[in-house]
Amino acid sequence: MIAIVDYDMGNLKSVQKAFEAVGHRAAVTRDPQAIADASHVVLPGVGAFGDCMRNLERYGLVEPVLKSIAAGKPFLGICLGFQLLFGESEEFGTHKGLGVIPGKVVRFSSGPLKVPHMGWNAIAMQKRSPVLEGVPDGAFMYFVHSYYGVLDDRALACTMTDYGKSFVSSVARDNVFACQFHPEKSQGEGLRIIRNFGSLS
Repeated sequence: MIAIVDYDMGNLKSVQKAFEAVGHRAAVTRDPQAIADASHVVLPGVGAFGDCMRNLERYGLVEPVLKSIAAGKPFLGICLGFQLLFGESEEFGTHKGLGVIPGKVVRFSSGPLKVPHMGWNAIAMQKRSPVLEGVPDGAFMYFVHSYYGVLDDRALACTMTDYGKSFVSSVARDNVFACQFHPEKSQGEGLRIIRNFGSLS
């Protein structure tokens, strides 16, 4: 069973429906035991970084999330769930993250391009991951975000995307795959990512 972590922040049902659409059973839960028992764990997220971290702490979900990652089970971070894996964020002040991915989350600078970055954009492959199997270089994914992650180790980047500057749009580290874009909203290629992740053992 795939556990989708419920901390009151994010489009949980659309993520669940995406897994079900490709034949994987998924449950939305904030029960630490259900997360511990799950074969795969997904951390989605929409909203402000600090609020999300507070909710994870309030529901006692930080430890189950980190234990799932440490146990080596397949783990997927989506959008803000991707950003929460970084060490810190500068969104509305400085906030500590989960510290799984070395680096920090910063805001797009104001300029000719609108912030938030919203809509379809291409991903440029940097390294392959089993989660990206069959996804072509240059595939378009759906983004909605004002902040982006800056890696301490660029070798963790699976894909980069251009929006005024090049930023990391997905990473892989051991059993963790995380993406700034929304695969559940990215039609065929996004659903391929969902299917690939759910098929990991």
